[in-house]
Amino acid sequence: MQPVVNIGIVGHVDHGKTTLVKALSGSWTDKHSEEIKRGISIRLGYADIVLMKCPNCPEPDCFTTKKVCEKCGAKTEVIRAISFVDSPGHETLMATMLSGAALMDGALLVIGANENCPQPQTKEHLMALNILGIKNIIIIQNKIDIVTREKIIENYNQIKTFVKGTVAENAPIIPVSAQQNANLDLIIEAIEKYIPTRMHDLDKPPMMFVARSFDINKPGTNIEKLKGGAIGGSLNCGIFSIGDEIEMRPGRKVESGGTIKWVPIKTVITSIHAGAEELQEARPGGLIGVGTKLDPSITKSDALVGQVAGLPGKLPPTIEGFVMETKLLERVVGVNDESVVEPIRSNEPLMLNIGTATTIGVVTSARQLDAEVKLKRPICADKGSHIAISRRVGARWRLIGSGVLKEFK
Repeated sequence: MQPVVNIGIVGHVDHGKTTLVKALSGSWTDKHSEEIKRGISIRLGYADIVLMKCPNCPEPDCFTTKKVCEKCGAKTEVIRAISFVDSPGHETLMATMLSGAALMDGALLVIGANENCPQPQTKEHLMALNILGIKNIIIIQNKIDIVTREKIIENYNQIKTFVKGTVAENAPIIPVSAQQNANLDLIIEAIEKYIPTRMHDLDKPPMMFVARSFDINKPGTNIEKLKGGAIGGSLNCGIFSIGDEIEMRPGRKVESGGTIKWVPIKTVITSIHAGAEELQEARPGGLIGVGTKLDPSITKSDALVGQVAGLPGKLPPTIEGFVMETKLLERVVGVNDESVVEPIRSNEPLMLNIGTATTIGVVTSARQLDAEVKLKRPICADKGSHIAISRRVGARWRLIGSGVLKEFK
């Protein structure tokens, strides 16, 4: 069963995001050796689960991810399948979180009850959700098992004050212990109530944001058994089928005769996976893995993250500059000392997130509401695309506002 909705897991570092995904899905999304060694998420993690409901038990006791109800022993019924996008919470990995946010239909904002709220990246991640238009938010007050009742109440009141006036002002706050599997049924109930399945246009040409790419072959695999490279992400619209010829833009960089151009990468879909299940076709909604005939060296180590995949000739153009309408925050978020956001200046570099792509754009012309930028690395995007804008503040890129792509340059 292909998942039909993508739900982001966001929040400050070490507040229990990956542990929560493990409690709900059974999958530990930190699989990279460096993640395991350091105990933090570095790349986007993914996990699929099927939400189930017991036909006999009352709400919320009826909600589970088990095929057999643990309370009454009845066979449970399928509600829907969902994908989790586990985002890193560390301040140096904000660009990775913003790339993942491009895939999200809703989000669980995880806040540790053992620390005062808000922590810097709690604030930065909520602001990112707001900027990218993600309104379906559930707040998870995690780690209630390691603090006193009085601290939980104090933390709850801090959360209410923090979200007042934001996109999450009316979001439910669910006290949870991901470590002890406490109140997981309440999370599933809230997901069903607050994060609906979005309607997608299946008649449009397919368009997929690439959020991961990898070589699925193990070292030492015999050359006759080698499989082509794979890409992972989510379809925005349309349908992918096995055997489809596809292209990815902006593609690969080609230098010839002193000039540089970007050439679309063309290939054929050889397999489609949703979790461990192999599909004949993929529809919009959840996360998918797409096997191709590409040389695995092209796809390894997330080399194609930020590309857009679709049918040849049907994708938006590859652009090297554009004019964006900007809306800046009042203050820089993600730091303890929140300085005022100064207007965008000509010649300054900005980090721009469009879809799953992250690129640097140098401002060639700055006006009161618009900014024209020349990109260091081109992107594939259409007019009306949302843009997250970050500025270098000290040693880090900090989120300072949002933009909408108005015209190509």
